[in-house]
Amino acid sequence: MLLKNKNAVIYGGGGAIGGAVARAFAREGAKVFLAGRTLAKLDEVAADISAAGGFAETAQVDALDEKSVEKHVDSVAAKVGGIDIALNAVGINHVQGTPIAELSLEDYELPITVYTRTNFITAKAVARHMTNNGSGVILTLSTPASRMPGPGYMGHSVACAGIEAFTRHLAGELAPSGIRVICLRSHMIPEATTLGSHSRDIFGFVAERVGVTIEEMMAGAAGGTLLKRLPTLAEVANTAVFMASEHAGSMTGTVANLTSGFILD
Repeated sequence: MLLKNKNAVIYGGGGAIGGAVARAFAREGAKVFLAGRTLAKLDEVAADISAAGGFAETAQVDALDEKSVEKHVDSVAAKVGGIDIALNAVGINHVQGTPIAELSLEDYELPITVYTRTNFITAKAVARHMTNNGSGVILTLSTPASRMPGPGYMGHSVACAGIEAFTRHLAGELAPSGIRVICLRSHMIPEATTLGSHSRDIFGFVAERVGVTIEEMMAGAAGGTLLKRLPTLAEVANTAVFMASEHAGSMTGTVANLTSGFILD
């Protein structure tokens, strides 16, 4: 097992991506600590992990609250002796598909503020413990909007570009402490929209604005990739496992491109 005896914390662990990664981490031997605002969703993921013979523990945590996150991280580290892996998979509903002439300042700022804030808070909290142990892996999430021209994705685009810049900068700062930092950049994931992800509401608004269904919009997005398909939750989760494992031990400060060839590096 690639993550045997590793301790992983996942913020947003009840969401589609967070839950998929949590299940994959546990399958590969990690003890998984799920945190988020909605305890029922976290418990559902934990139940799946337990039923498969893995270890999972849940906690209701506001990942935008620095003190709440620090308390949770300190509690986990004290219980199991340290934190080896951290993923921020927090997602929020925000405006996409609105041109700048119609976009309010508040709607522009929301994704930038929330995504950069929560990643800063969780990374800072786990980095203290990883530094003490001389090793660790911090994973962030982004989308191809980080490099897409408009129209209609201004706040989301800036937020994703910010997370990728944050990843590179943090990797440089934490490398002397043996900590790796990797960003996973995934295109839209069709399965996520059927599993209650916030992305369904976001994509639904965009699709309605251009007069198509979500399914038609996703089919069009798939057609715009080199592979003519979109990534799956399993592919994202398995990539997270690889990046968190020793197999990727020489990788840091980079973006794992899971856009099926929509964006080329």
